[in-house]
Amino acid sequence: MMSDEAANVYPANYKSEILAYLRIYLNDPTGVRDAAIGEPALRPVHDHNRYVVCLRFSARKPSGGAYAGVKDNMVVFVAGKFDRLLEAGARETCKDDNLVAFPELEHLTR
Repeated sequence: MMSDEAANVYPANYKSEILAYLRIYLNDPTGVRDAAIGEPALRPVHDHNRYVVCLRFSARKPSGGAYAGVKDNMVVFVAGKFDRLLEAGARETCKDDNLVAFPELEHLTR
């Protein structure tokens, strides 16, 4: 088990790690709309504080190319590295975050 001190290293490359993950995770990473991102902040995740980045975007659905609608997500980092993307609880956790445009996500390619 990693100590909180070792796990809570500021994720210096958070944007590039998020982009790399979403390029693979999204069925169609092209044409993402309404992308916005927050700054990494320590937040409770299950029983530990972890660096979390709030992320909002609308991606294309797997079939038909229509958009799924804007969804709030939390990206959890452990030891300064991408750990997982969570949708559950993101709206409440991120409600007070000052999200800014994330054009790099809107310009992803396959």
